[in-house]
Amino acid sequence: MNRTEITNKISEYVKSKQLGETTGHDWWHTYRVWQTAKKIGQLEKADLFIVELAALLHDLDDWKFNNNNDVAVSAKKLLEEYEVATEVIDHVCEIIKDLSFKGVGVATPMKSIEGKVVQDADRLDALGAIGIARAFTTGVTRGRVIYDPESMMNERVENFKIKDSRSTIHHFYDKLFLLKDLINTETAKSIAKERHEFMEEFVREFLKEWDEE
Repeated sequence: MNRTEITNKISEYVKSKQLGETTGHDWWHTYRVWQTAKKIGQLEKADLFIVELAALLHDLDDWKFNNNNDVAVSAKKLLEEYEVATEVIDHVCEIIKDLSFKGVGVATPMKSIEGKVVQDADRLDALGAIGIARAFTTGVTRGRVIYDPESMMNERVENFKIKDSRSTIHHFYDKLFLLKDLINTETAKSIAKERHEFMEEFVREFLKEWDEE
């Protein structure tokens, strides 16, 4: 089985597992990350096979929604079933383990250009109009209110894995507004800037309307 066939088989498998999922980490999130990662990867001269595999498999065992301590366990098993080379499996699993934003001051550095590309693609999907929609969808699943004006806006959550934002609007300050400055590649930085500015305008308008009530 060649690389294209493996990638297609894995995309079909991931789609069967994630289609209809309602937390904002559904198949279409994975699909967008996959497509964005391919585009960035081409421009950044990354190994696209590794980029595509990591993008497709990055959320199968996401720690925010599963109890697995090993966020790459399903990816590793699947890649082994398709007899992917050991060094590729190790690289993909390393990317998945280092991918997620885990809190203010918690470093998640990527060791390879492939990891940087996939991390950028994942973070870009948390920005802009789609990022706003995903924030409110995820907020519902995590029991967040839309906004709590009695909670201090400037008290950021320090560790996302232990604590969570007090409201979805707080979540923009606790996480989403931080992502622009965590982008790795030059290709993704201009995209992140535009999407970040759109989110800032949305939150400004939201708070303006809230204060008018």
